[in-house]
Order: sequence, then C-alpha cells, then structure tokens
Amino acid sequence: MDNMLLDIKDLKVGFTSDSGSAYAINGISFSIPAGKTVALVGESGSGKSVTAQAILQILPKKAFIDRGQILYTPPGSKPVDIVEIGAQSPQMNALRGGSIAMIFQEPMTSLSPLHTVGDQVSEALLLHSKCSKKEAIAKTLDVFKRVGFSDPERLLSAYPFELSGGLRQRAMIAMALITRPSLLIADEPTTALDVTTQAQILELMRELQDETGMAILLITHDLGVVANMADEVAVMYRGRIVESGAREDIFKNPEHPYLKALLRAVPRFSMKPGERLQPIREVKTLDVPAGELSSDGSNTILKVENLVKRYTSRSGWFRGKEKTLTAVRGVSLSIPEGQTLGLVGESGCGKTTVAKMIARALPNDGGTILYNDGFNLFDVNSLEGKDLQSYRKAVQFVFQDPFSSLNPRMTVSEILTEPLTINSWGTQNERLERAKYLLDIVGLPASSLKRHPHSFSGGQRQRIGIARALALSPRLLLCDEPVSALDVSVQAQVLNLLKDLQKALGLSYLFVSHNLAVVDYIADTIAVMYRGLIVEQAPKEKLFSNPVHPYTQALLAAVPEPDIDRPLDFTKLRSENLSDPKNWPEPFCLREQEIGSMHELEHEHFVRMNTAAGVVAA
Repeated sequence: MDNMLLDIKDLKVGFTSDSGSAYAINGISFSIPAGKTVALVGESGSGKSVTAQAILQILPKKAFIDRGQILYTPPGSKPVDIVEIGAQSPQMNALRGGSIAMIFQEPMTSLSPLHTVGDQVSEALLLHSKCSKKEAIAKTLDVFKRVGFSDPERLLSAYPFELSGGLRQRAMIAMALITRPSLLIADEPTTALDVTTQAQILELMRELQDETGMAILLITHDLGVVANMADEVAVMYRGRIVESGAREDIFKNPEHPYLKALLRAVPRFSMKPGERLQPIREVKTLDVPAGELSSDGSNTILKVENLVKRYTSRSGWFRGKEKTLTAVRGVSLSIPEGQTLGLVGESGCGKTTVAKMIARALPNDGGTILYNDGFNLFDVNSLEGKDLQSYRKAVQFVFQDPFSSLNPRMTVSEILTEPLTINSWGTQNERLERAKYLLDIVGLPASSLKRHPHSFSGGQRQRIGIARALALSPRLLLCDEPVSALDVSVQAQVLNLLKDLQKALGLSYLFVSHNLAVVDYIADTIAVMYRGLIVEQAPKEKLFSNPVHPYTQALLAAVPEPDIDRPLDFTKLRSENLSDPKNWPEPFCLREQEIGSMHELEHEHFVRMNTAAGVVAA
C-alpha cells in the first residue's frame, strides 16, 4: 500500500450564524498517497474549498472544526494531527506555504496589490528556506520561466494589476511551486487559463511531481482536467463524499447518480447535432414566443472590417521612452442575425478588446464597425447623441465575473430597473413588471427582486447579469467568457438558457471564450484569434472536422476531454512550439510585423497565410 502523506478521518466543519450552526463538511474521509494526485470533484458549494482551508488551517473566523483528524506525515517523520496543533502554532506556520502549499482560485484577491510579483514569489522562498536574496531572485526567475512567462525579468518589477487574469494565475502557481512542497493543494488552478496555457501548467505540475515526489490535491469541476491528472478521485456533494476510487473506475464505471449527472453536463466534441447538455438541476425558462426580431441568419447585424487597437506606454527616466503595442491588428468579422459567432484564443490575444470596441467602450485606432438596425447600415464610430444611445440599447454586454459586474449595494430590482430608469422606459410599476418578466425568462423567481447579489450562487448571479443585459430588448449580446467561472452543471444551465433565449428572441451573440468545447456547443461560426489576428474562421462543423491552421490544431489538441481513453499528448504539445508565429510551418509562418492575409480555402472557410503564399487546397 502507498505511504499516506495526508489522511483525513471523519472531518466535520461547520459555520456559526445568528440562526445556529450549519455544516459545510459532514464527516468526510479520504487519503492522499505520497507522490500521487487525488482529485476532489463537485459543484460550487459542495465543500471542496472548505476542505482545503481546513487542511491549511485558514478557515474563516465563523468556521469551526467539530470533529475529525487531518493526519499529515512529512517524509521521514511521524504523523502530525493538523487539527490538534492549531492554526497559529509555529509548527503550522512552518507547514503552511512550505511543506504544504496552495494555489488559490482567485489570484487577484490572493496577491497583494502593494508589492511586486517578484517580491511576493521570492518572499515565499525566503520565509521557508535558508537562501540569500540573490539566490531567491534567481530561483524566482527560473520558476517564472517554467510557468510560461515570456518575459520573466519584467515580472520581477510588475504589480498584479498590470497582469491579465491568466498571468496572475501563473504568478500564484509560481509562488506555490517555488518552495517545492511535499503536498500541493490546487484549488481550481486552471479555471482562468486558456487551454494551451492550462496544458502547460498541468504538464509543469506533473513534471515537478515526478522530480520531487510531490503529492497533489486537485480541487476542480473540470472533469477533462481530472481525466488527465488524477490517480484517484473523490466526488463531493453537499459536504459528503458520495463516490471515490481509482480514476479508471470513476470514468468507466460511475455508480452514484450525482457523478453520472456531472458527466452528462460536460460539453463534449462528440455531441450530436441538436443534442442538449443535461444540467443536474434543469431550470425552467419562460416559453417566450418568437418576435419580430427572429431571423434566419440571411442578414448581417454587425460587420467589423480591419479593426485596429494600439496602446502606448511610457518607461525609463521621467517616463520619457514611449512604446506602442498593437493589441488588435486588422480584425474583420461579421455576425448574422439570430446566430452566434464564437471568438476563441489565448488570454491576451485581443478578444475582449474587440468586444469592447464593438460596444464603443474603447475607441478603435483603425477600421470600421458597421451596424444594421434592420433598416439602415450605420458606421458605429460616427454615432452621437440619440443615435449612439439607441445603438447601446441594441448592443449589450454579459460580463465574465457576475459578482464584480453587479453592484453589491443594489437589490436585484434596482439592478434590473436601472437601465429602464436611465432610458426613461415606462412608469415605475411598468418597470417593476418588466423586472419580474426578465427574472422569469432567466428562470429565477420574482421573490429574488428584494435580495442582494451576495445572497445568490455564481450561476444565479450570471442569470441576473443576463437579465439585466436583456432589459432594453437588445438585438446583439457581447458575451465575454460568461461561463468560465461556473462549475459544469451551472455552466450547462447558462449555455442552455442562452440558446433558448436566442431561439425565442432572435438574439445574435458574439461569444468570447477560451473553452473550445463550450464554443462548439453554442456557436454557429468560429473565429480563432492569436496576438491580435484572426488566423482561421469557419462554420464550426468545418473548423472541428478540418482545422487547417497550425495554431487551431494546437488549440484543439490542448483541450482536455473527460475521457481517459483520449489523454492530452503533452510531449506533442511541447515539441510543436507554436507560441511564436515565426515557428509556424509554411505557408502560415509570419515574420516580424508581417500579418499576411486571409485566404478562402472552401466556402466560408478562411485561413491566414503569409504574403508569399498562394491558395492551398483544404
């Protein structure tokens, strides 16, 4: 039998409140063998993160451990009961961040905004090992390289707010790995990352595990990641472990109804045309009759031509040195009425910037945005006054993080009626009725109107965000990673809701995401973006059956599927070295500053090639 590095026995954790105690963990038991990976799987609220907090003794003040043991056996030492030694003991302080490290789910709240990323990562090493500041900086640079930073030296002096969500998550991972812990607790470590970066991080964790014998407790709702990483799996539901076992048994012979339901809720490339995701709890939505805006897709509602966005930064003494970064380089897109264009690519490739320029939230530095209101074609950049106000009613945003995009001080009623009030829509009673209607079509009860955002789950908050976006009867929704922060079952609910609303209301979507399986489920046409360029665009059936561009092929190869018979090929992903356009094979390689041009290989299937290329048969 494997040596057990961590052994949790009958752990029960509760929270105190004015109305009494409630238990988030209700008597769970599982073990983590040395050098192995155990995945803890379940929906939000099942108790996964509380389990991790109990192991590190960083539970909230209102939490308490009612009973149980957390036995940690350091290599070559006797078992230590973490519950007994106490949260503030010197022994626990030495373990926390040293022998037992954790990667947190939300990097922005876990990193100090007042200190540089380099200082924060090197501090972890200085606290837990005897090394000089110079040695700590050298090791920090090394771990920055290993987690995929292209410019490690810049990261030493960068602050968290200067980084994208994906880069902040890599910094958190670097901080956890730099002490070479014997147990790494990874709480949704790749949620904010695109698939290629996720594959790099997963491979890095496996390499370090092989090198150091590190054990991993992987907390996730991504069953594709579990299929590629776990040795053993424990499935949590409402504070209890309902099924556990070896990875092969869990995926090939699931027994508990909850686990079976989880597996059915995951978007898969193998889904049949018209097949619907099956969330664990189906949410009933109002059967809205199709209105005048329904469309067969024959008309184009929005057309973007050669869109450009540049950013200028200053550096050096007195900020005198100017540097220009072109974030979007000649993007052209079109969205048919009543259909969905999926825009996919890595973090930082310019997807959100394109969406913000379409919404007129950012000015563009070149190109045109043309909008068809059903009667006339308008240049969006020339709109002013009432015309601009009408455009902004028709084009609404659904944000990635529903919690930060909803005002915590406002009730749901105030959130939903605010756009109506600003636009002088109806009387107060009519606005209230509209708010009830909006909640009804997104599957929430009218009783939600008096509540505040903090009292809802992540999926419910996203539904409120969608309801707010629909308040002014828009024609086009710009959905920026709307399900990336949600667990698989809630994700299935929201995706089904978006499809139902599109069919009922004739909505058009620009759906921005780094999850190709999600985009495959919801989009009609997919555009693949890399470093500000569209490199391939096609109807989804053609893109997935015949991906031509090497970057598209790499993206598809990096998607972890919830199938142990189709593992990620980490060796192939690493050897292809497709992170630099100069390394792409002919006729796709792009030299410095070259952007090439799009060629139509077959009907509606376009791919970017260099300027010397001719048309290549698909």
